[in-house]
Amino acid sequence: MNRIEQKSSWLKKNRKKACIAYITAGFPNLKTTKTAVKILEENGVDIIELGMPFSDPIADGPTIQYASGVALKNGMNMHVFFDLVGELRKTTQIPLVIMSYYNPIFKFGVKRFALEAAKSGLDGVIVPDLPPEEAVELNDQLRARGISEIFLVSPVTAAERVKKIVSAASGFVYYVSLTGVTGARNVVPSGVIGQVQAIKRLTTLPVYVGFGVSTAGQAKSIVKTADGIIVGSAIIKLIERYHSSRLFAKKLGAYINSLSRVMPY
Repeated sequence: MNRIEQKSSWLKKNRKKACIAYITAGFPNLKTTKTAVKILEENGVDIIELGMPFSDPIADGPTIQYASGVALKNGMNMHVFFDLVGELRKTTQIPLVIMSYYNPIFKFGVKRFALEAAKSGLDGVIVPDLPPEEAVELNDQLRARGISEIFLVSPVTAAERVKKIVSAASGFVYYVSLTGVTGARNVVPSGVIGQVQAIKRLTTLPVYVGFGVSTAGQAKSIVKTADGIIVGSAIIKLIERYHSSRLFAKKLGAYINSLSRVMPY
């Protein structure tokens, strides 16, 4: 049982909902990434997704695209990423997940990627542009090392395909709440509750909802059915605005607490 599974088991036992945070690794610099992880953990985030920057992030909106561009210009690559995770593991045991497109993984080498992921202390992998049919090699390498491969389900995924996706997944299922790219939205798309319920009938894995989630109201609505929320772009915006300010910890912590307060315990 890896850290994701341990956390999910603890949340279920304690009847809590998960708050998952996405940040772009190396944005705007490595020091800030390390500081942000500490702040997020101290304020109740349960799992942290570290985005591996890529030049063509087809699933990401303007906020994360911008953050990825900055991180790449600053020299972020897979070697630096794994060094970063290794450094984080010296001070934290929070579950850490890499969100990477397949190109950087393929170029790095699938087996080598899995080996370094395990060595550095990663717990899970999300590859938004890699469908289950093409993920067999990566999935086998990850599972052999106790690392979860997390797959995405969207509002337009057919029921039969959902069965196939969740059967290949481990750790949790990532439900994409909208048809589009990442980015904060004002409302939760209609149909999310029913779609999450349908997924949960097909799997015992927790189902976490991301893409477009940014407000306490959205979080409260989503976790009536889902097992937790995933927030990214709103956090990136706070990092960009306050990372060099003495208010950084206060502002980021307050935002996370605003989400946590409305989720049932």
